Amino acid sequence: MQVPGIPANEAERIQVLQDLLILDTDPEDRYDAITAYCRSRFTVKIVLISLVDTNRQWFKSNCGLDASETSRDISFCGHAILSDDILEIPDALDDIRFQDNPLVLGYPHIRFYAGAPLKLSSGHAIGTLCLIDSKPKHMAGEEKRHLKTLAHTVVMEIESGRASLPG
Repeated sequence: MQVPGIPANEAERIQVLQDLLILDTDPEDRYDAITAYCRSRFTVKIVLISLVDTNRQWFKSNCGLDASETSRDISFCGHAILSDDILEIPDALDDIRFQDNPLVLGYPHIRFYAGAPLKLSSGHAIGTLCLIDSKPKHMAGEEKRHLKTLAHTVVMEIESGRASLPG
């Protein structure tokens, strides 16, 4: 298993994430509606809005997974925030980075993963909108475009929430 790398701007990225005051907050319909839509649109078992913190990934919205967070060391999303593009893993059992990952070998038995980075207007990737399934899958180009658009929608919601914070 390959542990996710650390972004060059990690300290600044973590500070920006913490300044959003979104970690460990209650579920919100505006995010849950996006993950529920994605689950149906992309025909996958799990959709998450995952925020990659220092040692964990915490799920602001979770559709289909019985967990609120996982360790960053075993996260797929920790890898996804290192790129500007979607990280697609058609079959985790065929990918050396993930084939012995506990999330692949055990619950939730990840085979397919696609994560679109949540990149703020400041340029910081704070997490992902990700799709997960227990069966291998490939995304078509149109599906990738839709996922990127939906990830941008999540970013707009996060940034509009930040604008309404007091202070």
